Amino acid sequence: MSDVVKQAHQKELFGHPVGLYILFFTEMWERFSYYGMRAILVLYLVAETTKDNPGLGWTNAEALQLYGWYTMLVYVASIPGGIIADRILGQKKSVIVGAILLVIGHTVLAIEQMWAFYTGLGFIISGVGMLKPNISTMVGGLYKKGDIRRDKGFTIFYIGINVGAFLSSLIVGYVGEVYGWHYGFGLAGICMFFGLVQFLLGQKYLKGVGDYLGKSEKEEDKEALKRPLTKIEKDRVIVLVLSFLMVIVFFGAFEQAGGLMNIYAAEKTNRMLMGWEVPASWFQSLNAFFIITLGTLVAGYWAKRKLKGKEASSLFKMIMGLIIMGTGFLFMTAASAQFESSGSSAMYWLVLAYLFHTIGELSLSPVSLSFVTKLAPAKYASLMMGLYFATTGLGNKVAGLLGESASTFGEFTVFTGIAIFCIAFGLLVGVFFKKLKNLTHGAEDDEREISEVDGIGSLELEDKRV
Repeated sequence: MSDVVKQAHQKELFGHPVGLYILFFTEMWERFSYYGMRAILVLYLVAETTKDNPGLGWTNAEALQLYGWYTMLVYVASIPGGIIADRILGQKKSVIVGAILLVIGHTVLAIEQMWAFYTGLGFIISGVGMLKPNISTMVGGLYKKGDIRRDKGFTIFYIGINVGAFLSSLIVGYVGEVYGWHYGFGLAGICMFFGLVQFLLGQKYLKGVGDYLGKSEKEEDKEALKRPLTKIEKDRVIVLVLSFLMVIVFFGAFEQAGGLMNIYAAEKTNRMLMGWEVPASWFQSLNAFFIITLGTLVAGYWAKRKLKGKEASSLFKMIMGLIIMGTGFLFMTAASAQFESSGSSAMYWLVLAYLFHTIGELSLSPVSLSFVTKLAPAKYASLMMGLYFATTGLGNKVAGLLGESASTFGEFTVFTGIAIFCIAFGLLVGVFFKKLKNLTHGAEDDEREISEVDGIGSLELEDKRV
């Protein structure tokens, strides 16, 4: 995509195109609605039907099974969403359609009927599938080929995701647990509507970004849709697909947050703090809080490392991210051991686990998004992004299966097994690192900061402003 997307003069804010912040806030509200609903979904499913705030009374295994299928389908739907964008609508119109479907889905979910529950989930799956891959691809379209700001731009965008996730876990989680689950679902729908309106109002800052290439006035855009892939493009697709294996493993472990770790916080963690019990759903906000506070620091570390001539390619960051995240599960091993010996575990184990998970995520997830936009051929830009999100969906399904297995093997065994497997898999990929990097054909070599001031393109080396 970056080979053909060459933007005209763009207004900038804090060293990035203004359009980045339009996408930032749109994704922030979309993630507010999604993560807010996710924070209370499993808790709603397992809540007893006779309580003051009744749920569905499902068993933990049943709830985690639905959670696994739902979170998998949400992201697998990104494949048809990407195809529709590449071949019919373009990314921009697909985002609008997705936002509308999400508003409908969350609104329907607020109705206290089983038909509404499943119908609402269906609309949300379709909406995320249309919006998620295409808004992420649009971020890459804001930057020219070779612009080193792209990775940092994706980190800023990723912070927007987690501002929404942080606020929703606190607000929607509190409303759902205290006032009623369906009030929480409804609040998520209202906030998604804000995201849709905000995106529509910011169109003037997204001109030429996310439009369907088939209707482009540029001959190179039309040519990109017709010609077959070159050898270099094929190699880059291969390395992208292989890198997605790390994504599946990463999210298979990471997504224990909304499932097994969520239930563990509710049932086996001492949540008393100065005489007040911390809501279990609030622990979902830790990951987002750490991303907001540490996001630019981690991105800055990798950028400075690259400028010093040290290894800082996307593949290297992803390997390190997987290993660091896996290490975080050792804290959950410690928590389980403490519970088995004393009957409860301290909150700080969860805090430490989420801290390591976040550092790992910041080294892998936004980097992966940027990596896709660097390597994906123009005519398959949204499809490749859709495949990326589909692999995160498969990871979510794996997470659900692992969570269910805890009822058989116990949390100690599951958490320890996840830690060992993630660390070992990361080291295994590291053995083939050089061969995989060669398949990128220098896509990340000689990256510089490319900005446009007063309509005149200028090149500045990144050491002037990281």
